[in-house]
Amino acid sequence: MIKECQFICFLAVFITQILWSQQTDFTQQFTGTDLTIEMVQIPSGKFVMGSPDEELGRKNDEGPKHEMEIKSFLMSKYEITWDLYNLFLQRSIDAIAHTKENQISIEVDAVAGATVPYVDMSLGMGTSKDLPVGNTTLYAASKFCEWLSAKTGRFYRLPTEAEWEYAARSGSETTFFFGNDPSKLKDFAWYEYNSLNTYHKVGEKKPNPWGLYDMYGNVAEWTLDQYKPDAYNDKGVSFQPITKEYPVVVRGGSFKSKEHQLRSASRRASSAIWKSRDPQFPKSKWWNTDAPFVGFRIVSTSDVPNEEDLNKYWLRDE
Repeated sequence: MIKECQFICFLAVFITQILWSQQTDFTQQFTGTDLTIEMVQIPSGKFVMGSPDEELGRKNDEGPKHEMEIKSFLMSKYEITWDLYNLFLQRSIDAIAHTKENQISIEVDAVAGATVPYVDMSLGMGTSKDLPVGNTTLYAASKFCEWLSAKTGRFYRLPTEAEWEYAARSGSETTFFFGNDPSKLKDFAWYEYNSLNTYHKVGEKKPNPWGLYDMYGNVAEWTLDQYKPDAYNDKGVSFQPITKEYPVVVRGGSFKSKEHQLRSASRRASSAIWKSRDPQFPKSKWWNTDAPFVGFRIVSTSDVPNEEDLNKYWLRDE
C-alpha cells in the first residue's frame, strides 16, 4: 500500500512537470474582482551572468562572468501595480471562495497582513490603475507572494537575481537586451532622461524579446538574493539566501536611474536609508518611506520547495 501511494505521488509530480513544460503563458484570475496577473513563460536555458570588463558603466560586483543554468518559470509580464497590491493590503477578497489549484495548500488567514499606511506612500505620484506599487519593503513583497499562493493554490515568490537577469537578457549577451546603444533606452524604459521624476503606468514602453515590460526603469525590483559584492566568486550558486535585512539585491533600475544603471548586469544594494523618515521604533517591516522607486514583480515555478525553503522565500523567520 505504501509503495502504491509513493508511486501515485511520483506520478502526480511527473505529470505536473510535463504539463508545466508544455505550458505557455498564464493569467492568474481572482474571484470577486476583474483584476488579473499576466504571467509569461520563461524557457529553460543557460546564460552568462555578469558583465565583461570593458562594458561601459560596469562595476566590480558584476564579475567574474559565469554561466548559470535556469529552469523554466513564469514571470509577471508587468510590475505589480497598486491596484493588485491593494487586494493584499485591504484583504477584501480573502473571504470570497476561489477555486484553487493543488500546487500548494496554506490558509489565507494564516498569512500576516500588511499595515495600512498613515500617509500617501506614493509620495504624490499616485496609486491609480496600472501604476506600479512602490515603497514596499522586501518583507512586504515576499508576504504578497505568500498571500497570493494561499489565495490561489499556485506557488508564487520573488525572482532570484539569476532568474531576473536571465529574463531581462531574454537571450541577449549585449549591454541591454536590444544591443549596446543606450540611446534606444527611451523606447523601452522610463528613467532619468524621460520620466519627469515619477513612475508611469506599466506596459507603456516596448517589451523585451520575451514579452516582459519595464524590465529596465520605472521601478526597481526586489530579488531573493542577499547582496554581496563578491557573490559571483561563488560561481554556479543559484542564489544567496537572505539572512539579514540589509543589503539585498535590487535589479532593473528605476525612473530615477541613469543609463548605465539600467544595464542587464547592473546590481544595486538596498539600504536602511530607504526608511530614514520613518518615525516609528522599530521601523516598519512593511513600508519604506524614501524609496518610491522600488517595487517588484513575481515568479511561479513548478517545483514547490520544502517547508524550510518556503520559510526562506517568504521570509517567515523575519
